[in-house]
Amino acid sequence: MSPTETRSPVSHRKLGIFSVVALIAAGLVVGTGIRAREDQDSRLKEWTDDQAVPSVAVTLPNAKALNSTIDLPGRLEAYSRAPIFARVSGYLKSWSADIGARVKAGQVIAEIEAPDLDQQLLQARADLASLQASARLSEATLNRRKTLVASNFVSAQEIDERSADLSNKNAAVKSGQANVERLEALAGYKKITVPFDGVVTSRDTDVGALINAGGGSGPAMFVVSDITKLRVYVNVPQNYVPAIKIGAKATISLPEYPNRTFLATVEASSQAVDVASGTTRMQLGLDNSNAELMPGSYASVKLSLQRDSAPLSIPASALIFNGSGLRVATVGADDKVKFKTVSIARDLGKEIELASGIAPDDRVITAPPDGLSDGDPVRVVGAGGKPATASEKQAPKG
Repeated sequence: MSPTETRSPVSHRKLGIFSVVALIAAGLVVGTGIRAREDQDSRLKEWTDDQAVPSVAVTLPNAKALNSTIDLPGRLEAYSRAPIFARVSGYLKSWSADIGARVKAGQVIAEIEAPDLDQQLLQARADLASLQASARLSEATLNRRKTLVASNFVSAQEIDERSADLSNKNAAVKSGQANVERLEALAGYKKITVPFDGVVTSRDTDVGALINAGGGSGPAMFVVSDITKLRVYVNVPQNYVPAIKIGAKATISLPEYPNRTFLATVEASSQAVDVASGTTRMQLGLDNSNAELMPGSYASVKLSLQRDSAPLSIPASALIFNGSGLRVATVGADDKVKFKTVSIARDLGKEIELASGIAPDDRVITAPPDGLSDGDPVRVVGAGGKPATASEKQAPKG
């Protein structure tokens, strides 16, 4: 037997073993590749499904009052203001107080010439004198007749008639006296006097002007205002009225004093809502003893609000307005969307104070994406109730 024939069976056996090992190794490689591909497909599917769930940033409603005051436009008015009209007709004889003049109560600031009234007064006095003379004659006649009663020269009927005549004459005297006093009182109104200490803020007459009695035929001759204290009128929206109490303090700002503020106090409320504007008129008292402020001025009024509880506020971007009304999207404990209808108390720009609709522990989506519906799952990004940063909002890539 040759050496070649002896090595041949061993070589074939080794070759077979190697082939088997190679096949096993190839199977392992193929299996590992298939398993790796399946794992990769599974991870890709999970990542794809994960990306289908929107990522949202949430925040908790802010229970801290963002602004405890409210700014409203107001108007200053004199605390006491009296338009002065004439009580008698005539012509203006003279005047002594122009606009801006400080006047005292009872001071004469103008005089009216009323010749018609003067003549009526003269006539009334003459008529009164005639009636008094007639009454005295009637009384003397009655007294003489009474002395003749005992001698039966005068009947009781005549005495009664004379007594009645005297009573009529006395009544006429009283009527004439009342007429004289009425005309004398009217004559006193020829002098125009000031009702209280103040400033003449308007004069709409001059010497020689025709004056008509009463206040319905033209403007007032003068307007006198007491400006030592001013009234500030402001119209408060209905939903803020309960938060503004009588006695509350307010800060007044005026254009002519850009670097100063003035303190006022809420004194009265109209206790009614104007139908047209939905506001309640409130009156504030403002000290003006230095006469620095002018009635009729525009003012910015900052009123303090007194609330029983702090309102909840959210970012303005969280509001959703559509056919279902004004709502916000919240995230429940199961990370699913739940819409809640809300009402706005005050719009502060970037922040919105809500009157109702949410609770302090609601997780509100700060910027809801389009297409959200009730019950949709979401992935919350960001921690501590704070909006997520741009890097936090990026979804993981596998």
